Amino acid sequence: MEGKAPIMRRSALAAIAAIGSASLLVAGCSKADDNKDNNGSSAGANAATKGVVNASDKKGGTVTYELSDVPDSFDPGNTYYAYMYNLSRLYARPLMTFQPGAGEKGNTLVPDLAASKGVPSDGGKTWTYKLRSGLKYEDGSPITSKDVKYAVERSNFARDVLSLGPNYFQQFMAKGDKYKGPYKDKSAKGLSSIETPDDGTIVFHLNQAFQEFDYLVAAPQTAPVPQSKDKGVDYVKHIVSSGSYKFQSYEDGKQAVLVRNENWDAKTDPLRKQLPEKIVVKLKVNPETIDQDVLAGDAIDLAGAGVQASTQAKVLTDTAKKAGTDNTYGGRLVYMAINTKVKPFDKVECRKAVQYAIDKVSVQTAEGGPIRGDIASTVLPPDIPGYEKSDGYATSGNKGDAAKAKEQLKACGKSSISTNISARSDRPQEIDAATAIINSLKKVGINASLKQFPSGKYFTDYAGVPKFTEKQNVGLIMMQWGADWPSGYGFLQQILNGKAISQSGNTNLSQYDNKDVNSLLGKAIGTQDDTERNSLYTQIDKKTMDDAVLVPLTYFKVLLARPQNYTNLVSTAAFSGQYDYLNIGVASK
Repeated sequence: MEGKAPIMRRSALAAIAAIGSASLLVAGCSKADDNKDNNGSSAGANAATKGVVNASDKKGGTVTYELSDVPDSFDPGNTYYAYMYNLSRLYARPLMTFQPGAGEKGNTLVPDLAASKGVPSDGGKTWTYKLRSGLKYEDGSPITSKDVKYAVERSNFARDVLSLGPNYFQQFMAKGDKYKGPYKDKSAKGLSSIETPDDGTIVFHLNQAFQEFDYLVAAPQTAPVPQSKDKGVDYVKHIVSSGSYKFQSYEDGKQAVLVRNENWDAKTDPLRKQLPEKIVVKLKVNPETIDQDVLAGDAIDLAGAGVQASTQAKVLTDTAKKAGTDNTYGGRLVYMAINTKVKPFDKVECRKAVQYAIDKVSVQTAEGGPIRGDIASTVLPPDIPGYEKSDGYATSGNKGDAAKAKEQLKACGKSSISTNISARSDRPQEIDAATAIINSLKKVGINASLKQFPSGKYFTDYAGVPKFTEKQNVGLIMMQWGADWPSGYGFLQQILNGKAISQSGNTNLSQYDNKDVNSLLGKAIGTQDDTERNSLYTQIDKKTMDDAVLVPLTYFKVLLARPQNYTNLVSTAAFSGQYDYLNIGVASK
């Protein structure tokens, strides 16, 4: 998922990823003292990557999140940023979710709305889930399996209405290619391959074996939605909560306020603590202001993208401030997609010219240096199963090779290329990285002009709309991606499979549709043996790099500042290294 995830998801989805290093497993907690001022820095640098900082069950107060732009959507069925996957769990409970915890513990799947993990049958083509008993919406009405079924149908099978999330269910449900979605299908039956034999049971029938299906139902797309309350894209204005918090108010593009859901029952939910009295999400906040508020201890950067470059320098040169930071892998790849549908990048030699031309050290520097990421050469990050170290376009010191780039240009039949490169207007480091790339490309005769678009519309209106990129000659697209779930498939499917290409909300930005890669992805997800499945992911990575459809730039790392006035801060692998938003509370002052 982009940033996401992702998404996820991302990061959307987000973007769901593993921190990977066994050394980051939970190593204990830093307990909040309710009788003294709390200082997250007292726990030490990287403390939240090892355990829970300021662990506390203290109730009350307001937790504030700030975002420099707007999210794709608060609708759990229409989002793909990792930070929204993370935040949405407060008001939308999926069938499964990730256990709060540091390091690899954060990647542990646990039942949420479901009473237990899915029960597979038919070789992994059928999955059955039983819901917990006593589940209720914010209005006190019961949550049923039919609501989960409807949530999946609206989020995956009405792409003309809700296009922002992934469409895994549409791809993998039996007869999913025939179903028109709940807004067009007027029958009460819905998609026949999702059965609800009773109000507490839901059965998914797939068109092929899917050995990681528990990960798929951990997406917020399985959070229940009562059909009678659904208003399509406008459902975001009146979301019906199934979680521990509900919306008190929602102002599009400005702010959302959540308060405790009085019909949430802790007996049906072993994960959530419902600590703060109120949760405020402020949108379109200046990035520097966010840093100031975070360092003052009074806000969390919702995007979890880390402090700005100017703030980073101040934090790292101040011993006390540095002690209150967490520098962690985000399980994400920062890369540039090469659009295979924009000429001359339909030719592999022109794409290879781009690969050789880029000075990756200058890109890494523009992003904030090694603390923001290690130089990348593969699609899969080192912390995702299937990763194998390789570099098909190695250059001296990772600084580019103009001679080889010009060779490939000549083989492509070109001496120069004019194109556009897109980046997000509210992400200064992404803009700086794109500018560094432009400077590298210019040296070999590839002239790229920068086009900036807002994050909130990047996928819906611009970079994620194939017709737009082709019409506007956007041949190069800045991107950041995290796994929808911590496996090779969870990372690769939505950015490489031809079936994932969408006319809006697209995340396969290269529009890569290679039959061998598509086939390997299908084979991998049906393979039970982990070692064999991971070797297929390695093959996919190599084939993709041979085709040169994306340029790996850095394996993303994030420098988070811990807000000292908040409790239960833990950097979670499940959501791209962000703090787990499920149980953050407010310390006494």
